[in-house]
Parts: sequence; C-alpha cells; structure tokens
Amino acid sequence: MKETINIFWFRRDLRLDDNLGFYNALKSDFPVLPIFIFDEEILNKLPKDDARVTFIYETLQKMRTTLQEQNKSSIAMFHGKPLAIYQELIKNYTIHTVFTNRDYEPYAKQRDEEIKELLDANNIEFQTFKDQVIFEKNEVVKKDGLPYVVYTPYMKVWKERFKTHNLDNYYTSSFLKNLVKNKKLPNLSLSDIGFTKSKQKIENYTVTPTLIQNYEDTRNFPAQDATSKLGPHLRFGTVSVRKMVQKAISEKNEIFWQELIWREFFMQILWHFPHTSERSFKSKYDRIEWRNNEDEFKKWCDGQTGYPFVDAGMRQLNATGFMHNRVRMLVGSFLCKHLLIDWRWGEAYFAEKLHDYEMSSNIGNWQWVAGSGVDAAPYFRIFNPTTQIKKFDKDLEYIHKWVPEFQELTYEKEIVDHKEARERCLRVYKEALN
Repeated sequence: MKETINIFWFRRDLRLDDNLGFYNALKSDFPVLPIFIFDEEILNKLPKDDARVTFIYETLQKMRTTLQEQNKSSIAMFHGKPLAIYQELIKNYTIHTVFTNRDYEPYAKQRDEEIKELLDANNIEFQTFKDQVIFEKNEVVKKDGLPYVVYTPYMKVWKERFKTHNLDNYYTSSFLKNLVKNKKLPNLSLSDIGFTKSKQKIENYTVTPTLIQNYEDTRNFPAQDATSKLGPHLRFGTVSVRKMVQKAISEKNEIFWQELIWREFFMQILWHFPHTSERSFKSKYDRIEWRNNEDEFKKWCDGQTGYPFVDAGMRQLNATGFMHNRVRMLVGSFLCKHLLIDWRWGEAYFAEKLHDYEMSSNIGNWQWVAGSGVDAAPYFRIFNPTTQIKKFDKDLEYIHKWVPEFQELTYEKEIVDHKEARERCLRVYKEALN
C-alpha cells in the first residue's frame, strides 16, 4: 500500500520561510511532498530567454539544495499543464490534502477551480491560504460591501483594519523534518522546459533603513539608485510581504508603506473587476478612436521617439528589464496621449519586458495614464515630456546614460509635436467621451 502524503504546491511564494501555506502543510498529519509546476499555459507566451523564468528556475534550485543538505528532501519539478500533472500525481501517490497559497489573477483563479474539481472528485482536500498580501478580496470594502475604487479611502480603511491585524511570521525550520525524504525527486533543466539562461539579471532588493527613510525625497529621480527593487521579489514571493510591512512600520515611513498598500489596492480591483484585464474600467473609454500606428509604436518600443526622457526609459527597460516608476508614468502617458495608441499595446509590451510585471499593478497603472481606470488621472492631464526633464532629471544624468547621442545631430527628430499632439488628444478623447 502506498504511503499517504500531503502536497505543497509552490507558485508565487518561492521561499522556505514565513510562507503560510507551506507552514500549514508542514504542520499537518502526513509527510509533505513540495512541488513546482512550470506551466505551459504561461511559458508558451514568453521569450525563450526570459529573465523571470531564469530567476524562478535558479531560485528553485537554491531551495532544492537547501532542503537536500538540511533534510534529505527536495522539491519535485514538473513541466506541463497543471491539470495533467495532478492527474499523474493522483495515480502515483495516495494524497490526503493539497496545500497552496492563493493567487488572484483571472487565469490563476480558473486554473485553481479546475484543480479543485479534480481533487474533489478524488476525495482530496484543497486548502488555500492568504500569503502574498495583508488583505485580500472583500477584506477592505465600504460599509455597504462594495469595493473601493479610489485609493485614498481604501488606504485609510486598510490602515484602520491593520491596527487590529495579527502580523505573525510563520517560521518553518523546526517543521522541515515533516517533508518526504527523497533526494531523487524529479528535476528539470532550463532546456527541458524550452528556455535558455537570460543575459539579464533580476537584482537583489534593497530595504535598508537609509533607503526607507530617504524614500520620499529620492524616489522621483531616476538618475539616483534609490528604489528598493522589491517588485520582482514580491511578485515571485522570494520575500514575505509581512516582513516588508514590518520594516516600513519599524522605520516609520508612511510613503514606503503606502506603496505596498497601492499594490494591494490594484490587486483587489482586478479581483473585483476581472474585465479590466481586457477592457477599460470606465467603459466609455473603450469608444476612443486610437490611431494605433505600428511604425510609431515600434519607435516608442525602441526608444526612438526623439523625446529623450521617454527614450531613456524605454531603453532602460529593454536593456535591463527595469524602468524607474516616475518614468513609467511618462512613457505610458506619451504612448496613450501623444501617439494615441491603445493602452493595451503598452500593457502587453511591459508584460513581456518588465521583471516586476504584476498584472494587477500593470493594468491599474496603464489605465491610470490612459484615464480609463479607477482613481485615474483626468484625460486632459497630459505630461509634457520636456518640462518633466526639468523636474526630475535637470542635470540630464539619466538621459545621458541611456541616450548618449542626445544633443548630437544623429539623435532622432521628435516623432510628434507636443502642442499638436496635445490638441489632437483632447479632441479625440472629447469626441469619444461626450
């Protein structure tokens, strides 16, 4: 007779410690088999040298090594469609419960429903936990139960609720002995899943007391290396959001803390309004007659618009997989307002390139610059890409780094005149919205 086991399914929580679902699995009554599935549905849409896949793969290999050295255990790696993988696991093991942490994106919700149906049909429990956020779903809503669609009141209620919230850490080290003992669990190479090692590298995050304390003063200046680089680590769960909130509180920095709350605001928006992944939150904005000029879109993608602040941002993104947050607003506004190109085109390009791509934040911020989302900038707010330089890169350090030919005769001519583009944008938006 096969030994009864439980499974822990790693997904967006690639860490062994302070991982709520993993903690609960390890405290359960049966030995735990940890697994990770490289999901074909997701991988097939990505470039074959995607830095995020390399990062996930290398992180998992470090986790496997730690478990092998400390506990003679490991993580079983699979590649395919999750439903098919679980059908095989059910054949090969007697499974009592599958533990995992919740994911809120539309595809993940659908996938988990299918897995739950399969497990239910085989009398296997499916237990999910809240791990990547402090508050989820309906936990921060208005008194009438409706979701907040403006950030500031959401943030205030979030903070009020947080006062009575238990912010425990879930240390797993003393429970790792409950893992299935087996060093020979299936492993994979990058080539097994159809990928090659990326030349781009996801940087370590920085949340020193100095960075947090100076955050408000330095965060808007892209020439300064003053952002935390936390995005990818929160996205893939290599860091615990609970620990990051604790750090923000211990340093008494409201602005840094509120950036973490923005992330949860956009997550609950996507959960309540899943249609925003494809359509405007404010439906009338879907009436806008976008120009969608493909040549201009390519110039925007390549950082060849003739506007140096925009070009610097796009070149930084293409070269590193990172773009400074202040510059993201500018390049997004430029695409939607100056070029009248659909925000969905920009969102898709960022999804391919950004190491810290998070569907909810990306969609939320793209709809913000287009004017079509929750709590959005009014449509007549159009950033001037030249005066933005004076505000945020007056010494041209950032621009010179990424656009070395700026001020040379070889530099691209402006793709569009700012004044004409602004007037055209106001006219087109007005026609659609009135």
